[in-house]
Amino acid sequence: MFISLSTMEALWWPWSERIASPSPVTAASAFSFRPSPLISREFTRSTKRSSSALSGLATDAQTLYQRLVFRHKLYQLREERNMKPETFASLVSAILYEKRFGPYFCQPVIAGLGDDNKPFICTMDSIGAKELAKDFVVAGTASESLYGACEAMFKPDMEAEELFETISQALLSSVDRDCLSGWGGHVYVV
Repeated sequence: MFISLSTMEALWWPWSERIASPSPVTAASAFSFRPSPLISREFTRSTKRSSSALSGLATDAQTLYQRLVFRHKLYQLREERNMKPETFASLVSAILYEKRFGPYFCQPVIAGLGDDNKPFICTMDSIGAKELAKDFVVAGTASESLYGACEAMFKPDMEAEELFETISQALLSSVDRDCLSGWGGHVYVV
């Protein structure tokens, strides 16, 4: 049995979005602690203005990722443009809600720049209920400690370097308190 357990956060800055997730760590024989930034990295390349990360059961994350790529390509063919982050969040929410009686065990985090470079961050539960925020969103196994770290460290109107340091320190401090989240982290800038 392989389970993907990770912790993710997204913070906004007036000119960019940052999404962070721990780096992969493999431990024990029954579990593979593989967070899904590898999945989100592929989708980041296809949209260029948004990023998504999936935390949860590895097989469900891979299946959901494949469905999202398929739907995104259909959207590009039909509309001849990329999806806005708000549209992508609605698509993810609809796909998750379709499977509400046998849900994907995933918690997506979506961050991106919409029209006029307006930041957008969103997370959802496994049945697609969106949680929109103006400052930060978190998901994953260490979400409780990550909420505390983000609330303590985040303040509005930070400079780029300060925001990078804040998101990195919040992620590392909360991951250190949760053995299921792995060790280390990656920060993606959109």
